[in-house]
Amino acid sequence: MGNPLRDRRTPKELAASRQVIDFAIKITDLEQLTAIVEGDLETLDPDKLPSGWRETQATGQLRFGFADAQEALPQLEGEVSATIDVVCQRCLEPLSLPLAVELKLLFAADEAVDGGDDFEVWELDEESIRPLDVVEEALIMALPLAAMHDNEKCRSPDEAEAGESVTIRPFAALKSQMEKEN
Repeated sequence: MGNPLRDRRTPKELAASRQVIDFAIKITDLEQLTAIVEGDLETLDPDKLPSGWRETQATGQLRFGFADAQEALPQLEGEVSATIDVVCQRCLEPLSLPLAVELKLLFAADEAVDGGDDFEVWELDEESIRPLDVVEEALIMALPLAAMHDNEKCRSPDEAEAGESVTIRPFAALKSQMEKEN
């Protein structure tokens, strides 16, 4: 057997062996996430591109077991964390975004399984899984739709040029037109 993070096995096999996987991998090991980050960062000027972003590490632990006494329902609990370099959607500058994901998954081949409030149900398309794919999907799902710096000094390029806060009101023209008609 090779790398337990990359090996394809059934969730029941992983749960029966009570598999625990501690890992520290590079972002480049996660192909889809690398493509997403690369697409985002290519909008930056080359001199602003974060150096070594591909070498950033994702770390964590995955613990497999069963959620029921009959050992019919495999579960995965664990943690995954990484710091991903992205582009701030407000100021269009590089941003190091820390991500931390807590995993509480039940693996099911059908829709009849309910994880309740504690577990999310991971429906299986195939009989086997690669734990690396679970890690990658968890990190992708943790990415915000629009990454932005937290501080107030981060301003859009329009605001920076104007030197003050610019409020965009997309329905202002519609409102003024409606007022003219009344």
